Amino acid sequence: MKASYDEIADWYENEFLASSRIGDPIGIDRCLRALLGQGSGICLEIGCGTGVHADLVRSLGWSPVGVDLSAGMLGYANGRLPIVQGAAERLPIASGTVPAVISVMVHTDMPGYPAVLREAARVLRPDGVLVHVGVHPCFCGGFADRTDPAAVVIKPGYVDGHWTKASWTTRGLRNRVGSSHWPLPDLLGAFLRAGLTLEAFTEGGTPVPAVLAVKARRASRDRPHQSSR
Repeated sequence: MKASYDEIADWYENEFLASSRIGDPIGIDRCLRALLGQGSGICLEIGCGTGVHADLVRSLGWSPVGVDLSAGMLGYANGRLPIVQGAAERLPIASGTVPAVISVMVHTDMPGYPAVLREAARVLRPDGVLVHVGVHPCFCGGFADRTDPAAVVIKPGYVDGHWTKASWTTRGLRNRVGSSHWPLPDLLGAFLRAGLTLEAFTEGGTPVPAVLAVKARRASRDRPHQSSR
C-alpha cells in the first residue's frame, strides 16, 4: 500500500524537520518527556515516521520500536530504532504485550484514529500507558489561521469534523498530505471508547497552544476501565 508520506519523505527529513524542531518550539519533546516519563521495556511508537523521537524515548530508559505505513519514511527511520511497516489500525503486535505506546503528531494523518486507539489499547499490557501528543484540536486545523503567532483567528469549521488540505501556510504538512480533524469531545471520547482511562494532560506552544498531549492507561485486569457513558 502506497502511503501519502512516501512522496514527501525526502522533503520531510531534510527540510521540514530541519526548520521545525530547533529548540522544541511547540513543546513536542517537553510534552512527551513529561507524560511518558522514565520507564523500561518496549515503547511502541505508532506512526514513527523517520524515527526522530527515538533518542528522546531511549533517554527516558525505554526501548523504542516503531511502526509506520510509509516505506519512504521508514527508510530514514532504519538505524534509529527497530521498525516494522504496517497499518496503525491493524498493528502487527500481539495483544497485551507492550508496556508503553506513543503517538506523536500523527493523529491528524489517520482518518481512522479511533480504531488506532483501540489497537493501542489492545497491544498494551494491563496498566500499560499510552501517550498521545498531537496538534491542538481547538487551535489548529483548516478553521484556524495562525499567520499571526500572537493571535490565532478561528473561523467556522471547528465543530464539523473533516479532512482538508486547506492551510494558512504553504510550508507545512497539511497542504501536502491533508489533515483530519476531531473536535475535543470527539477526540477524548475516542480514548474512553477504546477502554482507556484518561490520566493527565498538558499543552505546548505559546502564546496560543499548538499541541495537546494526553496520558491514558489501559485498565488492569482487576479494575474495570472508565466508561464514556
